[in-house]
Amino acid sequence: MYKKENLLFVFLGGFFITNALVAEFIGAKIFSLEATLGFEPVNWTILGQENLSFNLTAGVILWPVVFIMTDIINEYYGKKGVRLLSWLAAALISYAFLMVYLAIITEPASFWINDINTDIKPNIDVAFRRVLGQGLGIILGSLTAFLIGQLVDVTVFHWLRRFTGASKIWLRATGSTLVSQLIDSFVVLFIAFYIWPRQGNQWPIVQIFAVGIVNYAY
Repeated sequence: MYKKENLLFVFLGGFFITNALVAEFIGAKIFSLEATLGFEPVNWTILGQENLSFNLTAGVILWPVVFIMTDIINEYYGKKGVRLLSWLAAALISYAFLMVYLAIITEPASFWINDINTDIKPNIDVAFRRVLGQGLGIILGSLTAFLIGQLVDVTVFHWLRRFTGASKIWLRATGSTLVSQLIDSFVVLFIAFYIWPRQGNQWPIVQIFAVGIVNYAY
């Protein structure tokens, strides 16, 4: 009924988009990698910025999966396949953020606040807004970084293939991911905290580079 290659593309594409979408939303949480693993904070000093540790967005749990899926799709379906899924993922993520925004601005029912979850302070609606209501700069930064990272990944992957041929996919996958993640690490911070900072809390360039280095080191 369906060709195997088409079914595989649908499966890989669905898994790719799901991971990208979930990564965007769980990224609202910042976690300590050291505390999670039971280690002391590294407290690095980079470019004069002190006490830098691996305080990471929870999205980093899934982004490696996204880039691995990118390389698998790239290997079997080429640039067109990756670009199609990347633009589709960006469009669906944007749609998801829009729907969340519409949910946030709706007026909460009084019983939901007054009679349910009264132990949540100040109230559950405020908690809902804070957890799901990411700043516009962060949304634009993450989407832009995602698209640039994907396009760079696919380009580097095929450039390396000119030298490796069909063999050594591990080398192409590793090389393309290292380059794309380097760009991704700085683009999202630059847009979210320098160009479009939340509540005017603009980071200096040196802080963006320092934090970006820590994120990339992860």
